[in-house]
Amino acid sequence: MSHQVKQQIKQCASEIWPMLVETRRHLHMHPELSFEEVNTSIYIRSLLDKWEIPYTHGWSGHGIVATIDAGQKSSIALRADMDALPIQEHAGHDYASTVEGCMHACGHDVHMTCLLGAAYILNKLKGDLPHNISLIFQPGEEKLPGGANMMIKEGLFKRNKPAHIIGQHVFPSLEAGKVGVRSGLYMASADEIYMTIRGKGGHAAMPHDIVDTILISSAVIVALQSVVSRNADPAIPSVLSFGKINSVGGATNVVPDEVKMEGTFRTMDEPWRAQAHTLIKRIANETAQAYGGSAEVDIQKGYPCLINDSALTQGVRGKMVDYLGVDNVVDLPIRMTSEDFAFYTQVIPGCFYRLGTGNVSKGITSPVHTSTFDIDEKALEVGAGLLAWLAFKPTT
Repeated sequence: MSHQVKQQIKQCASEIWPMLVETRRHLHMHPELSFEEVNTSIYIRSLLDKWEIPYTHGWSGHGIVATIDAGQKSSIALRADMDALPIQEHAGHDYASTVEGCMHACGHDVHMTCLLGAAYILNKLKGDLPHNISLIFQPGEEKLPGGANMMIKEGLFKRNKPAHIIGQHVFPSLEAGKVGVRSGLYMASADEIYMTIRGKGGHAAMPHDIVDTILISSAVIVALQSVVSRNADPAIPSVLSFGKINSVGGATNVVPDEVKMEGTFRTMDEPWRAQAHTLIKRIANETAQAYGGSAEVDIQKGYPCLINDSALTQGVRGKMVDYLGVDNVVDLPIRMTSEDFAFYTQVIPGCFYRLGTGNVSKGITSPVHTSTFDIDEKALEVGAGLLAWLAFKPTT
């Protein structure tokens, strides 16, 4: 029975591949930023309506939760994110983004397309499904507080709590046709740091009359490197980086009154995460005071660590091998990037894996979050079919 179903899924995924390409290109050409996914939601709902798949919408703004009712008592969930990034596309394709300064540079167009493809396939085979399927089209993955967090707080799992949830994400460094997965700790927590350094501005040629905010800022950044290098357990992955420094005013000969800095702290241990927040604030404040200035530190707690449930992930990996072959399933290392899918894994068992989308021979190698990101569209067939297979077959 399972072999027959697998072959049906593969055949259906192959047959709908042109539709998947059309869907992905439409979504790619019409990206929308986090929590602004109005037309994206309308487009997805138009397909669900066409296929007669019921849904509710308006979750966290523009989110959609569709249901494939197989008449079973249990259910599982599949998730795709909907939002794009504020990046100007430079890929030069005829399906490039038509929205100035906005692009699906993280592959969320692919995620939505694969989930739609899986929905189509599963709806065709729902008479044989071992459980009902919840299809989550989630807004705002790229922006705090994260659409996953918001949807859960709105009661996503209160009425019908799925046994588990599965999500996939593009992986351009892995060739199309392959997938990757990791059990246990997989992705880091991510917190945003906003800091204002204050002093006394003035003429740069008269340093004795000022409290130099530029110097203080430099000293603070250097001092904060000790948070990880001299306070973190070396066995705990941790990153503290600053990506933005702006002086409020200032010139070649003018030292400003204020300097604003923005950074990120990432780790894979919650107690250490809390301790690091305290250290960041203390070191910044004490360093600034030592130079005669002050530091205002605002740390916005972001996404938690993403932990793939061991039992679920073991089952998922086995099904991946069954569907794609052992040579096309790879074990992944930990990543210091973050994902709001982690919020789901705090409520129910989850598995978040990677879908290969690269093709070196075609020059499709650009990483995510770049203006030239693209995919080998054969990955859509693999992504939709595999999602359907993972949803269809029991996990235990």
